[in-house]
Amino acid sequence: MKVVTGPGQYVREANVLEKIGLYVKEFGQSALLIGGETALSVAKPKIIKSLETNELPLLEPIPFSGECSWSEINRLVEIVHKFKPDVLIGIGGGKALDTVKAVAYAVKLPLIAVPTIAATCAAATPISILYYDEGIFIEISRKAKAPNVVLVDMEIIQSAPYRFLVAGIGDTLAKWFESRASVQKVKPNARNQSAVRLANGIFQLLLEEGEAAIEAVKQGTENSSLEDVVDSIILISGSVSGYGGDDCRTAAAHAIYSGLTIFPEVHDTYHGEIVAYGILAQLCLEEKPIKEITDLISFYQKVKLPYQLLQMGIQTLSPEQWKQLGEVSVTIEDMANMPFVVTPSMVIKAIQQVEEIGKLVNVQ
Repeated sequence: MKVVTGPGQYVREANVLEKIGLYVKEFGQSALLIGGETALSVAKPKIIKSLETNELPLLEPIPFSGECSWSEINRLVEIVHKFKPDVLIGIGGGKALDTVKAVAYAVKLPLIAVPTIAATCAAATPISILYYDEGIFIEISRKAKAPNVVLVDMEIIQSAPYRFLVAGIGDTLAKWFESRASVQKVKPNARNQSAVRLANGIFQLLLEEGEAAIEAVKQGTENSSLEDVVDSIILISGSVSGYGGDDCRTAAAHAIYSGLTIFPEVHDTYHGEIVAYGILAQLCLEEKPIKEITDLISFYQKVKLPYQLLQMGIQTLSPEQWKQLGEVSVTIEDMANMPFVVTPSMVIKAIQQVEEIGKLVNVQ
């Protein structure tokens, strides 16, 4: 039995990046920064100052192209071989961190992850979600390194646009619905049952504290709700898969997310926002009570998560596009974690049912 529960260390506090040099020294004497341009501009001043304070050499930061693709991973691997750092520092959102985790795995170097937004659990997991350069989903890769250290600087997190936090809430809500479904395929044991209970606890916390956390970000302040929600998104949600292993994996919600990425219209919608919509479709696949779905939509309305395709930029789908969406969604490995066989027609029916429920909710 192999269980990878997450990063070696997780530190969340204001201005923790001012201490990053000390963490680098635990693993070596030089570090290479890789991240998105916006993330680098936000985090680099603190990081550079800390490296200088600790008399660590400053290597030229490397911008991330924006897509977690094999071509980008290979490009960065070549750069790492050129600079020969002792430690990698990945900075940014989910795609940037997934990319650097794959690079760290390939070059076998320690990794410090610095999430600049609380939009996914990417900073704390040993997987990378890979896409084509055009942004269409390819696969979930296990050739990714679990970070040795995750540093969450709350000053940076609370300064980011609140929509990122909303997306993180959407992505993290899925832990409950997907683990509840996927665990039905296996024999109950201490690990998977604990993981499911943990997922449910996160779900309840997000319902109770999500709005207050979002309001804190809107106001540029920090409160206990924001701290709890950030920890739930970045760290604790990753632990669900860590403890549950293959018994508690992503399921239909993420498969339908991946299916929807074939449409360019959704590429301006964040990962967690699309996953949130996928949850509703999964509930319809499972034939859950309408009230469970409408109650969740009520929460979506409060925090501004999408519950209609139109809210993600998709105005209409042709019969051929519906067919393609159904066919692609069932080929995604996440869908195999459902406790029953899902066909393309079932996916189409479920999404169309979500659309009908959403219209009824809007009328009320």
